Amino acid sequence: MHGYLFIFLKTTMACEQLDGGLRTGMSLRLLPWLLLLFCLDPFRHALPGVVHADSMTLPSAAKTLVWGPGLEAHVVLPARFFFVQAVHSSGRNLTTSPGEKTFEIKIVSPVEEFTRIWIQVLDRHDGSFLVRYRMYATYTDLHIHILLKNKHVAKSPFILKGPVYHEGCDCPQPSGSQWEAHMHCPESFPQIDRDLAVYSSVDPDLIAQEIPQRFGQRQSLCHYTVKDNRVYVKTFGEHVGFRIFMDAILLSLTRKVRLPDLEFFVNLGDWPLEKRKPTGRMHPIFSWCGSNNTRDIVMPTYDLTESVLETMGRVSLDMMSVQANTGPPWPEKNATAFWRGRDSRQERLELVKLSRAQPNMIDAAFTNFFFFKHDESLYGPLVKHVSFFDFFKYKYQINIDGTVAAYRLPYLLAGDSVVLKQDSGYYEHFYNELRPWEHYIPVRADLGDLLEKIQWARDHDEEAKKIALAGQQFARNHLMGNGIFCYYVKLFQEYAKLQVTEPKIREDMELVEQPGDDLFPCSCHRRREKDEL
Repeated sequence: MHGYLFIFLKTTMACEQLDGGLRTGMSLRLLPWLLLLFCLDPFRHALPGVVHADSMTLPSAAKTLVWGPGLEAHVVLPARFFFVQAVHSSGRNLTTSPGEKTFEIKIVSPVEEFTRIWIQVLDRHDGSFLVRYRMYATYTDLHIHILLKNKHVAKSPFILKGPVYHEGCDCPQPSGSQWEAHMHCPESFPQIDRDLAVYSSVDPDLIAQEIPQRFGQRQSLCHYTVKDNRVYVKTFGEHVGFRIFMDAILLSLTRKVRLPDLEFFVNLGDWPLEKRKPTGRMHPIFSWCGSNNTRDIVMPTYDLTESVLETMGRVSLDMMSVQANTGPPWPEKNATAFWRGRDSRQERLELVKLSRAQPNMIDAAFTNFFFFKHDESLYGPLVKHVSFFDFFKYKYQINIDGTVAAYRLPYLLAGDSVVLKQDSGYYEHFYNELRPWEHYIPVRADLGDLLEKIQWARDHDEEAKKIALAGQQFARNHLMGNGIFCYYVKLFQEYAKLQVTEPKIREDMELVEQPGDDLFPCSCHRRREKDEL
C-alpha cells in the first residue's frame, strides 16, 4: 500500500496544480480507481497543459517521411527497399524506436488476386525503418500502402506503374545511360577511375593469348566475354568454384541492362595478381581485392556481391539485416574491443595474445585454426562461433586483415559500434573513400597502438560514438544493393571504352545460361516492342 500511496501522491500533486480537484487527504479506498483512471489514455490526454513523455515518441502519419528506390518501378533489385523516418507532429524526427510494429506495410496489385511478395519491416532503432520486399513474379502495377494506426503515411499509397519486373525477369533496359538514371547512379566512382587510369588501351585479342600463358597454369581464372548481352566463359586453373559468384552477378546485370560488348579476365583467388609496374607490360585482371603493390582492377567482393543477390534468400547476413540487429543502445554496450575469426594472419595471433594479457580491454579469440595449427596449444582453445549480430553488444570492433582484406568491414560499419581498423596494404572497392577518424579509428599495422586507441575511445565516448554513426551512414549511403549494381555497370562501361579490338567468343567458351522460371515467367514489354518493329 505504501507503493500505491507514493504513486498517488505524485499524481495528485500534478492534478492539484491543474484544477485543485484532488487532495492527498482523500480516502485511500478510492486510490485504485483513481490510479486506473489516471492511466487511461483518454483521461490523460484530456488533461490540459500536460505533455506526456509517451506522446513525444508517437509519430505523425502526415509528417512521417518515406523515400527510397523501392518506390520506383524501374529500379529492379533482388530485394527492393525503401525507408520510413518516423516524425513527431511537431516536425521533429524521432531518434528512438516507436516500436517495431508501428507501421503496417501492404503491397498489392489491383489486377491480381494474390501477390507473391515477401515483405520485411526492419526497425533500425533510431526512429527509422528499412522496409524490404522480394518479388517472385512480375506485376502490371503495384500499390504500396504504408499505414500508421490505419491512416496512410506521407503520400501513401505509392503507385508503381508497371510493368514491375521481379529479379528473375530477363528484360534488360537497352540504354545503359537510361538505366543509370533510373538507378540514380553516381557519375563516377573514384576507385574505378584510379584502377583504369594505368591502362591507356586494352586489346582483347592480345590479352586472350597472353593472360592464360602468364597466369593460367598457376592461378585460377575465368575468361569472360559479354556479347550481345549474353555471357560466355572459359576457366583456367584447378580451383574455379568461386566462378559461381561472377556468373551470378553477370546474369543478374544482363537481365536488367544491356551491357557493352566486352572481354575480360577475373581472378578467382584471394591475392591480387598484376605486380608489374605501369612502365611494364601490364595485363588487366579483375579481382575482388586490391593492394598497394599490385594493379588489379577491383570489384566489390564476392561476399558482398552474394549478399546483395541473395538478400531475403540464401544469406542471413547482408547490408539490410545488419541495420536491424545493431545490439543494445550505445550506453549499454560493453566497452571492450571485440574480435572473432580464424588464424589467417600473424597479427591475428598477436591480437589473441594481447587479449589474454589485457582481458579488460580486448575480447579476441579464434573460432577455427587452419594456417597455424601447430600453434593451437599456444593460442587456443577455440571458442564457439558467435552470431555476427552479437558482435554489436560491444562498442569497439577490431577489423584486422585475414589472407587479404577482411571482407567483414561493410557489415561492421553498418552496425552502430565504432570500428578500429588496422592499417593495411589491401583494400576493397570502397576503402579509398573512407576517412580515418571520421568513419573509423585507425590502428597501426603491427597493432602497436591498439591499446592506446581503445583507451582513447573510452576517454572520448561522444567522439567515438560520432565516428561510429558516421561509419554507419557511409555504409548506408554507399554499400547497399543499388550502389553495388551501379559500381559493376560503371566498371564494365568504362573498361569497354578502352578496348581497341572487337571482343570475341573464343574457342572452348561456353554460354552461361539464364536460369529458367517456368512457374512465374515474365513477358518483357521491351522484347515485344522490338519484335513488333
